[in-house]
Amino acid sequence: MNIGQLFSAIVLSAATLTPWAANPKPFTVPEVSSWKGAEGTFNPQNARIVAEGASMPVARLLSQDYEALTNSALPLADDKNTKGNISLQIKKNKKENPEAYTIKIEPDGISLTAPSEQGLYWATRTLLQIVENSVNGTLPTGTIDDCPSFGLRGFMIDAGRKYMPLDYLYALVNTLSYYKINTLAIHLNDNCQPKFYDNDWDKVPASFRLECETFPGLTARDGSYTKQEFRDLQKYALARGIEIIPEIDVPAHSLAFTRYRPELASTSDNGRDHFDIAKPETYSFLDSLFTEYLQGPDPVFSGKRFNIGTDEYNGDAATMEKFRAFTDRYARFVESFGKQPVVWGSLTHAKGKTPVKSDNVLMMCWSNSFAKPKDMVEQGFDIVSIPDRWVYIVPKVGYYHDYLDTEWLYNNWTPANVGGDIFSGKDLDKVKGGMFALWNDTPNNGITVKDIAHRIKAALPTMAAKTWNAEHTTVPYDEFNKKAQAMTEAPGINFLARHGRPGETVLELADVAPGSKLPLEEMGYDYSVEFDLDCATEVPGTKLFESPHATFWLSDPITGQMGFSRDGQLSTFRHIVKPGEKIHVKVTGDKQGTQLYVDGRLVDDLNEQWINYYKPNAQGKREPISVYLLAQMHTLVFPLDKAGNFKSKVYNLEVVNKR
Repeated sequence: MNIGQLFSAIVLSAATLTPWAANPKPFTVPEVSSWKGAEGTFNPQNARIVAEGASMPVARLLSQDYEALTNSALPLADDKNTKGNISLQIKKNKKENPEAYTIKIEPDGISLTAPSEQGLYWATRTLLQIVENSVNGTLPTGTIDDCPSFGLRGFMIDAGRKYMPLDYLYALVNTLSYYKINTLAIHLNDNCQPKFYDNDWDKVPASFRLECETFPGLTARDGSYTKQEFRDLQKYALARGIEIIPEIDVPAHSLAFTRYRPELASTSDNGRDHFDIAKPETYSFLDSLFTEYLQGPDPVFSGKRFNIGTDEYNGDAATMEKFRAFTDRYARFVESFGKQPVVWGSLTHAKGKTPVKSDNVLMMCWSNSFAKPKDMVEQGFDIVSIPDRWVYIVPKVGYYHDYLDTEWLYNNWTPANVGGDIFSGKDLDKVKGGMFALWNDTPNNGITVKDIAHRIKAALPTMAAKTWNAEHTTVPYDEFNKKAQAMTEAPGINFLARHGRPGETVLELADVAPGSKLPLEEMGYDYSVEFDLDCATEVPGTKLFESPHATFWLSDPITGQMGFSRDGQLSTFRHIVKPGEKIHVKVTGDKQGTQLYVDGRLVDDLNEQWINYYKPNAQGKREPISVYLLAQMHTLVFPLDKAGNFKSKVYNLEVVNKR
């Protein structure tokens, strides 16, 4: 071997074996647009946060969330020394996308810069995700330049049919923002379909969820938000990069209003959940209702947009002309308060000649048969891609997704594909972004808020990735989804009550004293909870375990059987404890249901139970409507916060993560 060959061999060997090759792109959701890996690492263990001025609110949130994520402090610095620290800075640039940001991770510190507070906040979410997915908290050095392709990345939740408690909405805001979703639409009123209630409108659940002073008694009694609570939620969300779009859905889906004012209900075949839009009194009512939330220096709806609904209104050609005039009127009405009107797409369904305002109106394109997206763009609307066949979650009804097909979405969909209409070039500028939605068509089917959160978390990483920058989803789906689903909901947020690794015992107690506080509030599925029980005489209504969200009964208050209740529903097992017996109890739970084992034998499996709905036939007899088979669910995130005041002896408690 000559000298040249020897030198080449040494160089090749060094290139192959060197431990200081450029760092690979860190895993984040969504995937960052650009990563230039460097050599080396940075350990933030002794770092502080350096910030001033407009960047201080973001800095405080970073400090708070870093501690929640790692149980380690990342304090704010009292000087401007950036060496060894993490510096945050807003650099104004009107030409740059306000959500863009840059992160430079170097061996002697990290810098985060952005043209706006929102962009800087997204930078902190990326940094926190890198920390979460790192080994021992050590971060790879390199430079990130990131920017979304779509300005609106959203999620819509139906709080009209099923009340969403405030504690969950706050948790949801944190979770969405951790994945850079910047829009949360809240559907504040709706009603169920009469076909599930013997086609009797008097039996159909309907609710409006906001405090209302203009029309006392209109607000739902089974869960609602005060006006101040709604203001506070919007303020909290905005500080975390999220705009809340409130929706009052009219003139269809309006049974909560027409039940309050029956004289305003349509008398045609449309049904009582349709306003009669030929009556002047309908407009007087809605003008007053909308004004209550839109007017004043501190309006209840404080964001820049408000959704007036306008979907699925039916009628003849003359009625559709009135509907178009209705839509135009309220788009202009909302705009008069300085808000951008938002509507659901329906103007293909509602054909007619009556003009409808399109300039500065944002249309949610959900069904191409109700509104052809390309036609809507030609008419001047900006649109949001929210195609129902692909991105609607409606738990356990059969006619939409129960869980989204995230693999198909990840590999095939972008917001540019609006239900099969593909946008490109200048037309793509009219597609402002993409959203997904969760509807509660059957709110009494046993699906809990925990179940809803489970479905959202399953879909969120994919939807975040595809709405941020669909061209940069380079990680294969299986790898992406495995890593993404292992991530937290957000720093300090564990609404799904996931603890430990698969197969790990997360709690063991030799004895459970009555009335005692346990070290684990809840255990999310999949899980097993086992314990030994020396049974005593227990009165109905004896709790075994409870948490703020559920109760597990040793003797339920109705039948005296073992069971559980959550979200106002009682589920019972076919087992009653008998005084003097000693048994080993095991409860298992997953997203489909809950099982009870006694001494190793399956006693009861409360899995999904399918219900057949009926309609009267020509002879007046009830016939099953097979297409409307719906599930009744009995899932349980197991409550462990506090032991009940039982007389029996409970010991050898073991809680295991079975995921």
